[in-house]
Amino acid sequence: MDLITPGLGLVFWSLITFFILLVVLKKFAWKPILGAVDERESGIKNALEAADKARKEMENLKADNERILNEARAEREAMLKDARDIKNKMVSDAKEEAQLQATKMIAQAQEAIENEKRVAMAELKNHVATLSIEIAEKVVRQELGSKDKQLELVESMLGDARLN
Repeated sequence: MDLITPGLGLVFWSLITFFILLVVLKKFAWKPILGAVDERESGIKNALEAADKARKEMENLKADNERILNEARAEREAMLKDARDIKNKMVSDAKEEAQLQATKMIAQAQEAIENEKRVAMAELKNHVATLSIEIAEKVVRQELGSKDKQLELVESMLGDARLN
């Protein structure tokens, strides 16, 4: 016998043993092995689906986060704009109120000045009238100091009265 080529009997019994092993494996091991492979396949498939679902959910969450962030930014900008508008309105109202107060104070000051001016003019007129009367009194006393001048004045006044 040659070591390189096997004998016909050895090949025959090897084939028979192989077929018996194949039948036994098919009968007892094939179903559990296929079940384990199918289970493994479905587990991998479920894991891939879960990963895909998780990825989609992460994308949705990310989109929601972006949307919420954009809404928050827009709301912040709106609040800042409102605050600026309120500040500008308050400043504008304060300026208008100050302008009104200043105009009112100026008008009151001008009125007070006019009143003081009228009072001063009235006092000045009274003073001038008083001085005029005093001066006229002194002049009349000086003019009418003698009897002759008094008679002359009386005749002159009577003459004026007759003409009228």
